Amino acid sequence: MAAEAHTIDALGQFKLAPALGGIGGSVNFTNSNLMMLVAGLLVLALLYYGARPRAVVPGRLQALAELCYDGIYNMCIETIGDEGKRFFPFIFTLFFFVLMGNLLGLLPFSFTFTSHISVTFALAALVIVLVTVVALRIHGMHFFSYFFPAGAPKLLAPLIIPVEIISYLSRPVSLSIRLFANMVAGHVMFEVFASFVVMMAAAGAVGTVAAIFPMALNVALVGFELLVAFLQAYVFAILTCIYLHDAVHLH
Repeated sequence: MAAEAHTIDALGQFKLAPALGGIGGSVNFTNSNLMMLVAGLLVLALLYYGARPRAVVPGRLQALAELCYDGIYNMCIETIGDEGKRFFPFIFTLFFFVLMGNLLGLLPFSFTFTSHISVTFALAALVIVLVTVVALRIHGMHFFSYFFPAGAPKLLAPLIIPVEIISYLSRPVSLSIRLFANMVAGHVMFEVFASFVVMMAAAGAVGTVAAIFPMALNVALVGFELLVAFLQAYVFAILTCIYLHDAVHLH
């Protein structure tokens, strides 16, 4: 939080810094890398301790683990088709990596690695590379017919093909910017309203009373950002499923 000298440094929270002191600095291990590691460990812990009891009547943690598993599994099957079973581990990992990154960023003194375009673009590029490899492996050179729909007039090929190629290559851009922009916007709003609270409270009794309003907005933003965290992880995963459906069925 930065409200010193009546200024607001809303973007300072996204600055990369070495983690674990001098150790992180020597190997270029940043706060973003640390939170990625924590996110992965939390997902593994949830699945391990949730699945370990194997009770017929599941407890809360087991029920949560089973709900997560079944939800993503059904999404893969319903969106991609029966072939979605092959891609379930990838979609499951992708969804919970993004979700944990979003949620961890809401904790005080943490870092939101999904707020960096380099991270979200790397994830989106991985998705598009996988989709392209799957399409080429299943359909071979016939994959390139995807860029010229069946039944389209051949005279329009010089116009349709470049448009379809640009549309295909824009997928990782839109996929990465959507997640990055939503995370950045939400955290900037947090910082701005929190800074207003500090600045008003420092202005005296009247300012302290007035600070209630930006504080109330920040509380409401917490609930909104929780919703956005789940929604953006779901959108990232469901769009990946849709792209894989197109790669498998070529339409």
